[in-house]
Order: sequence, then C-alpha cells, then structure tokens
Amino acid sequence: QVQLVESGGGLVQAGGSLRLSCTASGRTFSSYAMAAWFRQAPGKEREFVAAGDWSGGSSTYADSVKGRFTISRDTAKNTVYLQINSLKPEDTAVYYCAARANRVVASARGDGRVYDYWGQGTQVTVSS
Repeated sequence: QVQLVESGGGLVQAGGSLRLSCTASGRTFSSYAMAAWFRQAPGKEREFVAAGDWSGGSSTYADSVKGRFTISRDTAKNTVYLQINSLKPEDTAVYYCAARANRVVASARGDGRVYDYWGQGTQVTVSS
C-alpha cells in the first residue's frame, strides 16, 4: 500500500523559513513521474503550490509562491521537499503532498484530480 507522510510544519514568524518533507512508503519516489504540493487554508478551497516533473526535469509554481518556494526530490531518502522562504501570514494552511505515476502536460500539473496518492497534510502557521 502506498503511503505519503508529510512533516516539517510548524509555527513560524513572518519572514521565516520552513522545509516540508514528504516521504513515501510502499513505493519509491523514483517510480513516480511527478510529485506536487497543495495547500488549504481555513475556509478556503485547496490550491496548487508547486509540482515537480522528474521525468522532464521541470518544476511549476503558483504565481503566489514563485521565488519563495522550491520543490525538490532526494531519491536516496525517498523524499520530496518543499523549501519555503520569506513566509507570509497568508501562507498559513495545511500543506499536502501528492504523487502521480505518469507525466501530465504542464497545464494540468495544478489540477489535484490528476494525482493518484495524497498525504495527510502538515500544518504551517505564520504569525505576523
């Protein structure tokens, strides 16, 4: 059974940094073509944050996080990361990682429906 487990969330002050981790069990991340991060703030819909297309070697970011967030992968540790810098209060949300076995076109990377596996989420709270 495939399982994704996120960690690394917490309470930080605005301007600070966090690195979120997503570790896979039951299947290695090297067998996934893509992984992504989404987030959901209280009272809001889930939104796309970042996606990594490992087969194609490219990444996609939401406009709201470009230049501050970086998605990366460590195959040796079977982990995908989301480095978050210059945190803002509006970044407060539960962050979820997701994975997909096959590639999709770039325009579809932000659609949560294309991902096969999801983690349970990790809370990020940014104080002003």
